[in-house]
Amino acid sequence: MSGGEVALVGTGPGDPDLLTIRALRLIERADVVLYDNLVSPAIMAMVGASTRRVYVGKQRNRHAMRQESINELMVELAREGQRVVRLKGGDPFIFGRGGEEIETLSEQGIRFEVVPGITAASGVAAYAGIPLTHRAYAQACVFITGHLQDGSMNLDWPMLARPRQTIVCYMGFLGLDELCRQLVAHGLPASTPAAIVQQGTQPTQRVVTGTLESLPLLAAQASLRAPTLIIVGDVVRLREKLQWFERRGAAQAEAIESPHSAN
Repeated sequence: MSGGEVALVGTGPGDPDLLTIRALRLIERADVVLYDNLVSPAIMAMVGASTRRVYVGKQRNRHAMRQESINELMVELAREGQRVVRLKGGDPFIFGRGGEEIETLSEQGIRFEVVPGITAASGVAAYAGIPLTHRAYAQACVFITGHLQDGSMNLDWPMLARPRQTIVCYMGFLGLDELCRQLVAHGLPASTPAAIVQQGTQPTQRVVTGTLESLPLLAAQASLRAPTLIIVGDVVRLREKLQWFERRGAAQAEAIESPHSAN
């Protein structure tokens, strides 16, 4: 057994204040940090100046390093005795390929641990003011990934189109139009509320709300870009009342621009 070790650390959806204490401790003591494009600059700013940083980001049709190479690199660094921290946006085990990475580590006899992170569904929804479940609106919540394959989304549409549930779609930005169209085709009303959130929990967060019928056009008009999260269901109706994050930001900006004057 080598003296090195690997920690798969979930960094949440972007706001560094949402890191777990364990995640922060591991980041501070790391010899090497492997990170991808979903790890926010604010979180990377917490990495020590002497810590080696290796970018291993994967975006659609643009991979800095193949998954197999990332797995091999973690093994190699751990065998050198390094304390390796693999930073992953959100939670490593929710559409994060964390299972694949620790399978390799386990097979190679490398010590490892997994630190959960706040997954985008819960973190982004909370900052957007959209409860994923609410007794008056939803009795279930389903997480799906929206990667397009061969020009289509291979999903269980009849299951997704059931009433009184919330659908959260990760990595579905390019397939937004198809997602909305298929849900309507399989039984959800075109008037079903839907939202798309860009860079949720971060100062640059943007939220566009509409319906399954209108959201694709509204998102295009807003010039949104990945990373985004899509939320579909009646719970989206609550955003108008519960959008605390934007209101707090506006109040803070107003306070800075209009400080209390001395009487």
